[in-house]
Amino acid sequence: MIGRPGVRGVLLACGVLIVALAATVVALVLRPDGSSEARSTPTPSASPSADATPSVADIYQAIGPSVVVVRTAEGSLGSGVIVAADGTVLTANHVVDDGSAVTLTFSDGTTSDAAVASADPATDIAALTPETMPQLLVPATLGGGVEVGGEVVAIGNPLGLTYSVSSGVVSGVGRSATTETGQVSGLIQFDASVNPGSSGGPLLDANGLVIGIVVSIADPGGDDAFAGIGFAMPIGSALGGGGDGPGDGRGPQI
Repeated sequence: MIGRPGVRGVLLACGVLIVALAATVVALVLRPDGSSEARSTPTPSASPSADATPSVADIYQAIGPSVVVVRTAEGSLGSGVIVAADGTVLTANHVVDDGSAVTLTFSDGTTSDAAVASADPATDIAALTPETMPQLLVPATLGGGVEVGGEVVAIGNPLGLTYSVSSGVVSGVGRSATTETGQVSGLIQFDASVNPGSSGGPLLDANGLVIGIVVSIADPGGDDAFAGIGFAMPIGSALGGGGDGPGDGRGPQI
């Protein structure tokens, strides 16, 4: 008759089993080359975003120092944008065509008289030369490419609400608009909100580049209220337009 194992035999058997299990665990954890391998669950790492497009707030902060308030002694109000290192400001010609004295207010509060260096009613663009510069002069960065559906940002002084920002998309290109001074062609159509006082302000693309100068709105009711359609002269045309007003008719040298 086979006797029951003693306590010492049971303990010996358990010890052998523990050693065998430990060896198995070590074999699973060690790589073939003997190096250890972490057993923690992999955590997916966020890959860098391919979309580096700035937000509307970023664009506003960047372009703000380049935007100016344009006023005339006869009470006309508009907007403008610094486009060159010499302080040249582009605005809409109808803002300054009353022939009275022009005053600019820069973003830091500096005010300056300005002369109309060139004017072109055909494009509704005028270039202004300030007599006094702000302490920090920040020309805007200019762009050029425009595509229907592209995002845009408009900054200006609608209804005297200085440094207002709105956003939208390009609704069409090559448009024509009839204004108080005649028909203007080759315009960018957009739906970012603009109103009287916005004229002359910059229209920017999704990267914050100036692609146009705001010159008009569609006004079917004849009440100067925004109807969802604004127009801007492409920056290339705004810079290259000649004129029959004061100055030599050339756009600023960039």
